[in-house]
Amino acid sequence: MALQVKDLPIDVTKGGKSSYDTIFAKSFSRYEQKKFGYGALVGCFIITFSFFTILKPHLSSLPILNLKPSMIPALPMLVKEDTSNSQQMATTKISVLEGVADRKVKQEIIKPICNILDPRSDSCEVKGEIRIHGNSSTIFAVSSQMNSLEGNGSWAIRPYARKGDNIAMTHVRELSVKTFGREGAPRCTVNHSVPAIVFSIGGYSGNYFHDFSDVLIPLFVTSHQFNGEVQFLITDLRSYWIDKYQTILKQLSRFDVIDIDRDHDSVHCFPHVIMGLKASKEFSIDPSKSPNGYSMTDFGQFLRRTYSLKKATAIKISDHIDRKPRLLIISRKKSRLLANEGEVAEMARSLGYEVVVDEAMPDVSKFAPVVNSFDVLMGVHGAGLTNLAFLPAKAIVIQIVPLGLDRLAMDDFGKPSMDLNLRYLEYKIKKEESSLLQQYPINHAVFGDSGSIKNQGWLHFRSIYLDKQDVKLDVNRFRSTLLEALELLNH
Repeated sequence: MALQVKDLPIDVTKGGKSSYDTIFAKSFSRYEQKKFGYGALVGCFIITFSFFTILKPHLSSLPILNLKPSMIPALPMLVKEDTSNSQQMATTKISVLEGVADRKVKQEIIKPICNILDPRSDSCEVKGEIRIHGNSSTIFAVSSQMNSLEGNGSWAIRPYARKGDNIAMTHVRELSVKTFGREGAPRCTVNHSVPAIVFSIGGYSGNYFHDFSDVLIPLFVTSHQFNGEVQFLITDLRSYWIDKYQTILKQLSRFDVIDIDRDHDSVHCFPHVIMGLKASKEFSIDPSKSPNGYSMTDFGQFLRRTYSLKKATAIKISDHIDRKPRLLIISRKKSRLLANEGEVAEMARSLGYEVVVDEAMPDVSKFAPVVNSFDVLMGVHGAGLTNLAFLPAKAIVIQIVPLGLDRLAMDDFGKPSMDLNLRYLEYKIKKEESSLLQQYPINHAVFGDSGSIKNQGWLHFRSIYLDKQDVKLDVNRFRSTLLEALELLNH
């Protein structure tokens, strides 16, 4: 019996079942309806089984990636059951299709590892396809799948290790780091197979102390792990600075430095880039925060190798009664002068020292061996004491501390001396030994409340305690410090 239903009216406005259901019920008995339903169900199973039997070879060749759907929201996904294991347990896998079914999507994830919590410096490390266009001050992190980039699309960095100092950082060029697809990034003109380190020699570079504290020591910490297989890219480059420290730079990298500010037409491409130098202490190294646990003693040994310094350990007087301990007095000519250095030198000779008074030479390669030949180095707080880095182990550093500079003196040279396995003594002057007594009344805050002076700003503090203050030592009082140094050299 054939049933024609396409031309029959269907009433969908009434509640309950439609006229179509009524006609269907009248056309078949309850037994026939049930029999018809079972037949339809069996037919569906047969059709479904035939469909998967025919298409199974094609479905099994589809690409499968174990990816989280949240990472690839813009791409179509196909979920299929895989029953190929021995226990016939179905496992759901996600297959990403783009274009034709047999094309696999390559997942590229750029993960910059940045440390912005250190109080001294910011640094970011990126591995992947990195393109550096110096003329535009831009570093491009390239990915073929923009949807899979993690983190922010761009950020900025001033690659100099004194980030809390606004005065210094105004002289450091800001670099932009951007994530791009290959179509948006500039084409490579020079390809490199080694990592790159990008840093600035702006800021306070040119001051001997800051050269070491802000650049050379952080550069050692950041680059020494690569054993010379690393390329330096420098912004704010000064040619005289490169010439002065060429010996150190060549020990850390076997490649000539690249001035990215002037390299207008080139796009340098690297597999690994570190932007900014890793630094954690003033003129020193925190081993817990440095690659491979590098310490300040490692840096001292590196300098001895670099400049071929021969003296490894300071004299032990009891073992060399025929030799005098050698004392180098660092002379200053502009500020914080040791006004009676000649008198101090004569008193030291009377105690048994071989004394040399000398101003630090600008040629580091020549002056480093000179410093290394001494057992004791002394001077008024200032950049000349940076040369303590070339002393032999167990040598003695005597820092003369002018008024108001107690904490600065300890942070800049006291702690670094001890980190270098040197022995540290300091002589804190009294107000009678300071030239400030001729400039301010004795009850002025300059003599008893340096904190209130500092609260008026660093420039004001510096103008008084660093720029206007000279020292004239009480020789009889200072004598005990030199005797203490002799006692240390006996042990």
